Amino acid sequence: MTNATTTLASGSGYSAFTPIGILLAIFVPICAAIAVAVWGYYRLQRHRADAVAMASYRKLAEEAVANMSDLRSEMSKLAEHVAAVEQLMRDVG
Repeated sequence: MTNATTTLASGSGYSAFTPIGILLAIFVPICAAIAVAVWGYYRLQRHRADAVAMASYRKLAEEAVANMSDLRSEMSKLAEHVAAVEQLMRDVG
């Protein structure tokens, strides 16, 4: 029984793991925090790149709508001219 008491009292099982436990308790949260910060940074950069791409697509869409409006007005003018030419051909023909 004295052998078991000596083993428990010496704490040899805990003395080897205590420094490792302390290092893990310090470094694991720090490494996890750094990993989360790096992940968040790259996620933010990806969102910024997506926002820039969306802004350019939005600008392109606005230009397309403006061009379509111009095209519609020119098409209506052309339709008026064609109608006038058709009427002239009917009058002559």
